[in-house]
Amino acid sequence: MKRLTTLLLFCFIAFTSQASTTPAGVSQKGYTETKYPIVLVHGLFGFDTLAGIDYFYGIPQALGKSGANVYVAQISATNSTELRGEQLLTQVQDVLAVTGAEKVNLIGHSHGGPTARYVASVAPELVASVTSIGGVNKGSRVADIVRGTVPEGSLPEGVAVKLAKGLVTLINLLSGGSDLPQDPLASLAALTTEGSLKFNQKYPEGVPTSDCGEGDYIADNGVYYYSWTGTRNFTNALDPTDAAIVILGLAFDDPNDGLVGQCSTHLGKVIRNDYKMNHLDEINGLLGITHLFETAPTTLYRQHANRLQLQGL
Repeated sequence: MKRLTTLLLFCFIAFTSQASTTPAGVSQKGYTETKYPIVLVHGLFGFDTLAGIDYFYGIPQALGKSGANVYVAQISATNSTELRGEQLLTQVQDVLAVTGAEKVNLIGHSHGGPTARYVASVAPELVASVTSIGGVNKGSRVADIVRGTVPEGSLPEGVAVKLAKGLVTLINLLSGGSDLPQDPLASLAALTTEGSLKFNQKYPEGVPTSDCGEGDYIADNGVYYYSWTGTRNFTNALDPTDAAIVILGLAFDDPNDGLVGQCSTHLGKVIRNDYKMNHLDEINGLLGITHLFETAPTTLYRQHANRLQLQGL
């Protein structure tokens, strides 16, 4: 009996000691509940929601269900990084006005990476972190080939521009961004190696100085920089877009996600650069059809939100 009493007393002390670590009335943070709102930034030919389908398919919902305050930017599907950046800056200011927050965490995919970097460079006081996912930070070989193959001012260029504008018009009609200015040639120029390097000279924060290294984790402007990417082209036989990604991947001599080379995606702290994902899988692919034996993209975004939370961001 004495032993039982001692054991019960020990359990009671352990329980009350554990309970006292969470004061009454104070709720624990959700797994993805960051200090600052998260703003997702789409890439080339991107949108916020197209005919009811998210560009970041299921990702805002995955982040929001455990505490994250998430916004999805709607900026020009095709245009220069600077113009897209100014549009994003305006939307960041709107988010801060609505939420009362001091800063935001920007997460950009593809061309959305440099776009987010622009805002952090010109208004670092408004940005806590920039995360580049499959970001075109040092140019894309695909853009180089297209720009080098199609002569400026030529008939093929004119046809390509008309086709691109037609696609953008359809995207705008279905996504509600019909008032946004579009310039396919400006976006193409921005995504070439030459265009990216010129951009980096003006806005160098977080960009690695070596060919395939890491950049400053915390830049001089006080912003935290992160990046991750996939390096597979074909990932799921049920995804009809994989065939196009495989063809585009032939343009590269190094590991790539079908549109951006592995080393070009590096920015700040490289979380990982070899997920079994292609460029579309990085935003949860076509209706979430991704590699069967890789971590789900939604999980990666949730893990990163928790990483930002633990960093105090």
